[in-house]
Amino acid sequence: MASGTEDKPAGGVLGEKTEKAPRRKESDSSEVSQAEQVEHRRSQDNILSEEDRRRLEASSKLEHPLAGLSPEQLAQRGEEFCAKHGLTSEEDIRAFRLGAMISGNMNKYDTIEGLTDREREVLDREITHKWSNPPMLYAVIVICSLCAAVQGMDETVVNGAQGFYKTQFSIGDPDSQRDSWLLGLVNAAPYIGCAFAGCWLTEPMNKLFGRRGTVFVSCLISALACFWQAFTNTWWHMFIARFALGFGIGPKSATTPIFAAECSPPKLRGALVMQWQMWTAFGIMIGYVMDLAFYDVPDLSGILGLRWRLMMGSAMIPAVIVCCMVYFTPESPRWYLTKNRHADAFRAISQLRFEKVQAARDLFYMDTLLQVEKETMNIGQSRIKEFLTVRRNRNAMIASEIVMFMQQFCGVNAIAYYSTEIFIDSGFSTQSALLASLGFGIVNFLFALPAFYTIDTFGRRNLLLTTFPLMSLFLFFTGFSFWIPESSTAHIGCIALGIYLYGVVYSPGEGPVPFTYSAEAYPLYIRPIGMSLATATTWFFNSVISLTWPAMVQAWTAQGAFSWYAAWNIVGFFLVLFFLPETKEKTLEELDAVFNVPLRSLVRYGAAQFFYFWGHYILRRDIAPPKVPSATDEVEYSKHQFSKEKTHDGAARV
Repeated sequence: MASGTEDKPAGGVLGEKTEKAPRRKESDSSEVSQAEQVEHRRSQDNILSEEDRRRLEASSKLEHPLAGLSPEQLAQRGEEFCAKHGLTSEEDIRAFRLGAMISGNMNKYDTIEGLTDREREVLDREITHKWSNPPMLYAVIVICSLCAAVQGMDETVVNGAQGFYKTQFSIGDPDSQRDSWLLGLVNAAPYIGCAFAGCWLTEPMNKLFGRRGTVFVSCLISALACFWQAFTNTWWHMFIARFALGFGIGPKSATTPIFAAECSPPKLRGALVMQWQMWTAFGIMIGYVMDLAFYDVPDLSGILGLRWRLMMGSAMIPAVIVCCMVYFTPESPRWYLTKNRHADAFRAISQLRFEKVQAARDLFYMDTLLQVEKETMNIGQSRIKEFLTVRRNRNAMIASEIVMFMQQFCGVNAIAYYSTEIFIDSGFSTQSALLASLGFGIVNFLFALPAFYTIDTFGRRNLLLTTFPLMSLFLFFTGFSFWIPESSTAHIGCIALGIYLYGVVYSPGEGPVPFTYSAEAYPLYIRPIGMSLATATTWFFNSVISLTWPAMVQAWTAQGAFSWYAAWNIVGFFLVLFFLPETKEKTLEELDAVFNVPLRSLVRYGAAQFFYFWGHYILRRDIAPPKVPSATDEVEYSKHQFSKEKTHDGAARV
């Protein structure tokens, strides 16, 4: 714990998560000590091994690390925290005394004496106006949004530029198998570098440079690589420059959402995790804008291919802005805590909150949670080995890998990277093809906005089960539209319509779900490794898409290539149906029960749900829905368990 770990729970108020709404009547039902919960489990269950019990107890502590402590004990721990870490001013000691009490009883902060009217107002506004925050926090949000835009632009400026540099580099013969593979290899280079090197540098870079430093270094690498791309003159030189770009993409994509989450108030974290996908879509759209903006630029002063060089170099602009701004924002307070720099952590988080009581509350809870996480790391065997040997972790890994794999093999990046070539092949002029690509970017961005509502309303599983069949349908429609005679205006119209409709259903489904699902599926003690694996998976298969699409179109024609990914969407539907449990509105303990079941139980449930849907909604029969499989036969929770403490902000656990 943060301090005073020798205190024993006194059966006081249960520490509740900051996401919960205040003044809730049923909060009293959770006033039971953590020791009673653990004892109840042991009395009800003699099947689990000691290691499994310890993991379940650890999950309980991670969900409620201050459970059972009285307000007096919490206040004492706040004072001890200050004494231990050199925070000696009376103002700071008062802030931590009150902050510790609030952090252990978030839903009842209005009953705590000693708060000023201003502090009560600010605490109320955290619930009623969650977007009301200090300017410095919005500076962090701007940094993270620009990082996402860098990501999107990196991915799509090549879409328009490749139509020009492939001819200059002599890899543009549509009838040459060699040229098709080389064009795919050049486009795939950043994602190859990212999957095999960049993603795995995330943890060491964060340990060495911190969150700000990693964002700075990764954006600097991205800016230099984009600048480098603009000066290449051969395909292999372009490959090397783009491969280097992967060293910027990997750490940036993994670190930026963590940086935002660790700086933000709990009520804002889920929205910020969702914003990563939204602003990446915005960057994708801006990449298409840059392609159009430089389309008519002539070759000046003997510079051959000036327009495509400007397109490729334009992606460095937001990266340079991030590099210039990032050190004007505070470092992640949680990173300071991992370095035992508690005073620096308090100074940093004080810039991100209106009142010191808020800062002290969040920092005290953050430090407490960090100590519990360290304890959980010492349970059982190595964390990497536990991915395969512990059923709860193994099932989470399978589910996470499915959504990450399908995010690529649903076919979206074949369109994102090659839409201009696709539209040209369908009969558009080059400039019209760029305009049509911009249309896809706009659709992708606009329909990412509803995901803020749909992902926590309809659930991750239901969104995917709905959108996979539709994505398959629209890809088949797009591919088959190439058989419409080119003399007919329907040829171009149907191809564009199919691609746009595909973007409409992708953006609220397979767009935001994979990263959100992966972030919440893993237990906290193995989440960093799990997210590194998830990120590496999506970038590796991203490179596969980029590499193979030109050769696939050449070998199978556009009809076959689109049908290939349409078929994979059908596969994705059944993978989700049989292996992906729902995680919406689940606490950490409920997730343990959801994932700690045999795979055959998930498969049986998926089959039963399929026939239930067919019988109830199609045949209009009055039949009961199947029961969701859970490990309740192995893990018993007390009647006071947190079933009434469901969070409506699943991504807030990141």
